[in-house]
Amino acid sequence: MPATDLPLLIETARAAGDIATRYSGPEAKRWEKPGGAGPVTEADLAVNEMLEDRLRRARPDYGWLSEESEDSTERLTRERVFIVDPIDGTRSFAEGDRNWAHALAVIEAGEVTAAVIYLPMRDLLYSAARGMGARLNGEAIRAEDAADLARATILATRPHLDPQHWRGGVFPGFKSAYRSSLAYRMALVAQGRFDGMLTLRPSWEWDIAAGDLILREAGARCTDRSGAPLRFNNPHPQINGVVAAGPLLHDRIAAALAPELVLPGATHPAS
Repeated sequence: MPATDLPLLIETARAAGDIATRYSGPEAKRWEKPGGAGPVTEADLAVNEMLEDRLRRARPDYGWLSEESEDSTERLTRERVFIVDPIDGTRSFAEGDRNWAHALAVIEAGEVTAAVIYLPMRDLLYSAARGMGARLNGEAIRAEDAADLARATILATRPHLDPQHWRGGVFPGFKSAYRSSLAYRMALVAQGRFDGMLTLRPSWEWDIAAGDLILREAGARCTDRSGAPLRFNNPHPQINGVVAAGPLLHDRIAAALAPELVLPGATHPAS
């Protein structure tokens, strides 16, 4: 099914971009979710409504998990599940930034089989189907496989550079960069624009499912904080952080991280 699901995801992601770009982010109605869960705008909700209607009508036997839909245990009974983030980087969208994305994925037995990350304001559409490679706007992409962690550029927020996160309390000295959308960070590593990315916070599945497949199909390794492969459609849809890079660099990041550190759970990472 990956090959047949991918065209559906691509077409639907482009339709999502058509809807989202009708809104001016700074002028869109905006609310704060309860419990400090971050912002949501009228554009998020409009995109989510279209995604759920179009995708579920096309695949009525698939389950559904979205940041902007009420979750249900019904998805746990389905062999295949859509996992979507209508707008990843809502805060950036609301501020008028261009680095927000639509992230769409299909999961089968816990593994991503088809995925799209689309940034309509940048005209960047990353896509992958299992076993078929990763592409950007139709052209094949490949992740870099740097070997020297100290000279690498890693997409990571500033708190992750704190020595407490690193073995022996020694930060390995890599350069850091940042993009607001977690899905976009993953796609940029798959594209080879950056050497790796990491987040040590518990991560919602809708932020990372599409990026996981695109990274792996581009030749990178993508695991959780402990080095385990990512598995999706969990009863509580969070993953224990993400570490992604080419195989050599991934191993060096994993070896440098302090394994004994257990981070407190986040109620909802900022999007």
